[in-house]
Amino acid sequence: MSLRHAILGILSIEPMSGYDLKKVIDESVGHFWSADQSQIYRTLNALVEDNLATRRTVVQEERPNQHIHRPTDLGLAELEQWLRSPIQMGPSREPFLARLFFADRLPAADIAELLEAHHQEVLQRLAVLEAINVPDQPGDLGHVLRMATLANGITHAKAELAWIENTKRDVERIYP
Repeated sequence: MSLRHAILGILSIEPMSGYDLKKVIDESVGHFWSADQSQIYRTLNALVEDNLATRRTVVQEERPNQHIHRPTDLGLAELEQWLRSPIQMGPSREPFLARLFFADRLPAADIAELLEAHHQEVLQRLAVLEAINVPDQPGDLGHVLRMATLANGITHAKAELAWIENTKRDVERIYP
C-alpha cells in the first residue's frame, strides 16, 4: 500500500483538509499504516499536481485558510485500479523479532525484560484498539469492512499476547 492510495481512499469517503486527514489517518488506518503530517501534505500536493485530487481554498477569519481536497475521477480510477491489483507482500520489518532472534547473547533476566516490555506494548495497543467506539451502521458495506480491519488488529494483538506467554514459558524451561 502506498500513502497515496490511503489518502485517495480516505478522500473518497469524505473530502477534507490535510490537517483533518492526519487526524483521520491516526484514528483509522494509522493502526496499520502511519504517516506524519509532512508526508501527508507532500502526498496531497503530488495528488493535485497529478490531477488525482483537487484543492479548494476556504478562507477563514482569524485562522489560516483551509484547503479541502477531494479525489478527481482520475484519482478514483487509480484507487479502484489499486484495489483490484494483486497484493505484493513486501519484506516485513519487526524490530522486536530481530532483537529476540539474537537475544540468546543476553542473560535470562534481560530476555525476560525484553519479552515483558513487548508484552506491555502489545497490551497498550490492544487497549487502544478495543477502546475504539464506532457507532453501528447497519447495511453499510464500508462500515463492515472498516470494522473487519479493527477486528483484525484486535485478533492479532491477542494472538501476539498468547505467543509472548508461550515464549516466556519456553525461555523459563531453559533458564528457570
